[in-house]
Amino acid sequence: MTTAFGTDRSSDSDTIAAAVAAAAQAAAAAMPAELVLQAGETVADPESVPLPPTPGAAVTAALGGEVSGDIVLVLSEEIVSALTNSPVGPMDVATALRPALEAAAGALGRVRVAAERVEDVVAALDGLRDKGVFLAVPLINGTEIAATLALQVTLPRPRERRGSLDLLRNVAMEVTVEIGRTRMTVSELLSLHPGEVIELDRAAGAPADLLVNGTLIARGEIVVVDEDFGLRISEIVTEAGEYGAPPA
Repeated sequence: MTTAFGTDRSSDSDTIAAAVAAAAQAAAAAMPAELVLQAGETVADPESVPLPPTPGAAVTAALGGEVSGDIVLVLSEEIVSALTNSPVGPMDVATALRPALEAAAGALGRVRVAAERVEDVVAALDGLRDKGVFLAVPLINGTEIAATLALQVTLPRPRERRGSLDLLRNVAMEVTVEIGRTRMTVSELLSLHPGEVIELDRAAGAPADLLVNGTLIARGEIVVVDEDFGLRISEIVTEAGEYGAPPA
């Protein structure tokens, strides 16, 4: 399995730090505030996480896919205030930061975020302790830290979950098919009207994603079955195929 951490799960700390730095820069570019943010130096000590001078809130989410773990984005009070006092009305902070979290996850490989929520900054960072590889990267606006990306990741270990999956084979799971996404500015949202066409980030005919609890499982082609939409699977993109076959 190839991820941003390399094909070998024994990747050295420099390789992991480089992957997280790339994730931080991707998050910086997708932040919903009009700030020019640059990723700073990566920190591996949870006791020395560089934070904004006045932290406002933390958005945390689970990571799933080629790597698993948790991700936290600590925001300055200024960014939180800008979101909650938006011209279109108070914005949900967790929802507004989802594109930044997804951009960071995408830089790590085929990784999805799920269950994003706002938490107290201290509690969110404490939740990352003693779970896996911990790294944090400040996102700097000029000379001041405007946000901080912190995460802990655990690289997958194939086949170790066979017994657990056997117990869960008959549990019903919610499945979502996604055909595409886009990003729009506040002014574009305010100007929406019936009949307007919103262009998504995928070409017509491109495969759609099959998600289970926010985790990308497969891709396929949209079809019509008895006047209902369906998905013809063309690619399995996680270990679902490996675990899915019943034991011999």
